[in-house]
Amino acid sequence: MIVRIMGEGQWTLEDSHFDELNKLDDELLAEMETGDAEGFRRTLCALLDEVRRCGAPLADDALEPSELILPAPDATLEEVRAMLSDGGLIPG
Repeated sequence: MIVRIMGEGQWTLEDSHFDELNKLDDELLAEMETGDAEGFRRTLCALLDEVRRCGAPLADDALEPSELILPAPDATLEEVRAMLSDGGLIPG
């Protein structure tokens, strides 16, 4: 799968990483529902770090369709809430 981190680029990841990314997405959703800004920041960073750790970056000039689009590391809780209005970052 190809994952885009807004403002950074794209990574290709094996589908075997989907479960871990989905767990982090679920945590992020729960923190957003409770308004836990500190937990939100921690989990967003963990989610992005997992993509960077497990994925292989695509070349800067490559533009492939992304199956997942994640917010930038500096995205605010409100900005991510707007992204999540369709049910989550990672389709279930």
